[in-house]
Amino acid sequence: MPAFVIGQMYIHNRDWMEEYFAKIPAVVFDNAGEFLTRGGDPEHLEGNNELPDAAFIIEFPDRCSARNFWNSDEFQSLAALRRSGSTLNAILVDRLP
Repeated sequence: MPAFVIGQMYIHNRDWMEEYFAKIPAVVFDNAGEFLTRGGDPEHLEGNNELPDAAFIIEFPDRCSARNFWNSDEFQSLAALRRSGSTLNAILVDRLP
């Protein structure tokens, strides 16, 4: 069953962004993932939480593939770079059957 990694990113500085965004698409693809949306212009529809600076949804064939991506050395190296200038909230959910 397909699974999705959904993230909300809060950017504190932009020093890391060029390298991260140049490399992350290949790491996602190499781990059987596909960006469904990335970046964008988040807009409130409901709630009072602070809007993120960017949001993304990545589809994977299943939870195992999503976890393998998340725990891969390649992604964790990029995640360390990303953490140097941003905060991320990310969740993993299944597609409806």
